[in-house]
Amino acid sequence: MNEFELLRNITIGQYLPVDSYLHRLDPRAKILAAILVIAAVTFTPSLAGNACLLAGGLALVWLGRIPLAYALRGLLPAVPILVFLAVMQLVFFGRNYDPTSPVVFQWRWIVVTGAVLKLVVVSAARFLELLLVTSVFTLSTKTTDLTLGIESLLRPFQRLRVPAHELALVVTIAVRFVPTLALEAERLMKAQASRGARLGGSRWRFISRVRRSLPILVPLVTYALRRGEELIVAMEARAYTGGAGRTAYTVLASRPGDWLAVGAAAVFLAAMLLAPFPA
Repeated sequence: MNEFELLRNITIGQYLPVDSYLHRLDPRAKILAAILVIAAVTFTPSLAGNACLLAGGLALVWLGRIPLAYALRGLLPAVPILVFLAVMQLVFFGRNYDPTSPVVFQWRWIVVTGAVLKLVVVSAARFLELLLVTSVFTLSTKTTDLTLGIESLLRPFQRLRVPAHELALVVTIAVRFVPTLALEAERLMKAQASRGARLGGSRWRFISRVRRSLPILVPLVTYALRRGEELIVAMEARAYTGGAGRTAYTVLASRPGDWLAVGAAAVFLAAMLLAPFPA
């Protein structure tokens, strides 16, 4: 039944209670630092730059005292999709991507150039780096702290009629529902498999796996809508009100060390953008 255990491979949205430097950081500082690091990943197209970013992601895992195998566990379900996208890039890009790039491999109409190989490696590296950053961020941040941090950062924009509290609540619920939906999908798959349904199969035959998983989508969507309705009813029953005039039990208090992390992330972003990495 290991092939149906989805929750163990979902790291986004879960919290790992460990006493580390990242866990003790102010959530506002962590949000800003994560945005800066994600910007560095987005705007670094070179192989050497992505190697530095990968080293930085591993350093974040070490600072958070998170087991590397646990942080990378969320990559396992996406490996077949990454391989499929890489094959599509190698097959269909050809000389159209960069006509001046030397040909590495050619067979009939399939042409693989050095530029396409670089694109494939950089795309896979970016996906891995984004996974590490988001996983470390959610694993080291409680849901309540995430809500308070987003609301605090958006509060200055309330003068522009930006609903800070409502947006923070929506983001937090969306992140929190990721493991919940994974757990429900796992329960549905096990229930149907016990009734003789053919689910799962080889991880590399993902097209067949997706086709066999289609009967799971309808009850999963129904479950998501029902849980959303239950959440609405529960909030209304407790007279929940958001927006202006609402106070918080927890008041965030930052320290100089918190914003030192933001400064380090800003310096890292500037270094990635300005460093003379070979093209």
